[in-house]
Order: sequence, then structure tokens, then C-alpha cells
Amino acid sequence: MNARNRPPLDRKRVADAALKLLDETGLEGLTLSAIGRELGVKAPALYWHFKDKQALLDEMATEMYRRMVAQMPLSPTDTWRERLRTYGHGLRGALRGHRDGARVFSGSRFTGIEHAEQMEENLRLLTAAGFTLPQAVRATTTTYLYTVGFVIEEQGVEPLPGERREGYDVGERARMLADFPLAAAAGAEIFADYDRHFEEGLELVIAGIATRYGVD
Repeated sequence: MNARNRPPLDRKRVADAALKLLDETGLEGLTLSAIGRELGVKAPALYWHFKDKQALLDEMATEMYRRMVAQMPLSPTDTWRERLRTYGHGLRGALRGHRDGARVFSGSRFTGIEHAEQMEENLRLLTAAGFTLPQAVRATTTTYLYTVGFVIEEQGVEPLPGERREGYDVGERARMLADFPLAAAAGAEIFADYDRHFEEGLELVIAGIATRYGVD
């Protein structure tokens, strides 16, 4: 496509190209020069839209969140427990949708206020269920932190679903730790079956929230 027929460059187009490149190269290979090549422009053209790489990562995280919300309709009949489950699973799915997605998302700042609508709805539901506002914030934030942290570790082993890094063979690990039988057996509980482990961990978080704040 020549320059005359190329769509105009804007923040969303750059973020979309960056997310596509992220899946191919990972965070380490995501450079402004590489994104410029993907878009058919010189890297300096991107500085009209993003002052530095962190600003681009912020926009990428925001775009990931937009896509998550679009694919995760919330039911007005949810209990607070159901809402935290939906939120945790939806966020994990969005982060796992991109190589190093959790690392991009962690520590990034949203570039818009799209997150406020869902945040408001979640806090309203939890406060109506009996949580104080500070407790509702802690409950939602803890769910968020658990999910992001889990996926960071998960993607360290499986960068994308179905793709496993070399060196994470559970059987080989067990053989190496044969003199430490419990530690050897723990490998299957750490480095395999991430869907089940996330589900169990999320239920632990939710049960802990209920116990801590005394809300059924």
C-alpha cells in the first residue's frame, strides 16, 4: 500500500499494530522502529501520537481493556461473588490474548475513562451487598492484583495458550528433585493445569473477602 492509499495514522491504529506485533515478538521486541515498519512509516512519525514507549504501552493496555469490556457483558442480577468471578475470568482472558499481555497491562495507566463505567457498576453492586466503599475497593483491587500476578507468572511458562517455554517440563523437574518428593510433586501444582489453578485461587480470594468483611 503506497502512502497515498494508506489510512491516516492515529492512536488506535498505532495501538492495534503494536498489539499485533506484540504477539509476534513479545515485549522485548516491541520497539517504535518495529511498529513503524509494521505501519509503513518512520519511527519519528509515532512521536506525534506517543511521547515515548510507556505512553504507547498505556494506550495498548487501554485498548486491551476496551476489548475486554466489549466481550464481557455484566448481568444486573449478579451477586457480588459472581461479579468478581466474571471480572477475574474476563481479565485473565484479555491478558492471555496477547503475548506478554499481563506485563503490558501491569503498571500501565488508562488513557481514557472507559474503565470508570464498569468500576462504578462493580462498586455499586458491592456496596449494595453490604461492603463499605473502602472494603469494596479492597475486594475488587485484590481480585485484579491476583489475576494480573497470576497471568504474569502463567505467561512466563506459557507465553500464549498452547505454547510452552523450554525448560518447564514437569516430569524432568520431578526427576531433578527426586530427593525432595514433596517439592517434586508440587511441580504439577505450579506449572501445569493453569485453568484449574486460577479457578481455585480465585475462589480462595473470594472466600477470603467474604470471611474478612463478614459479607455473605
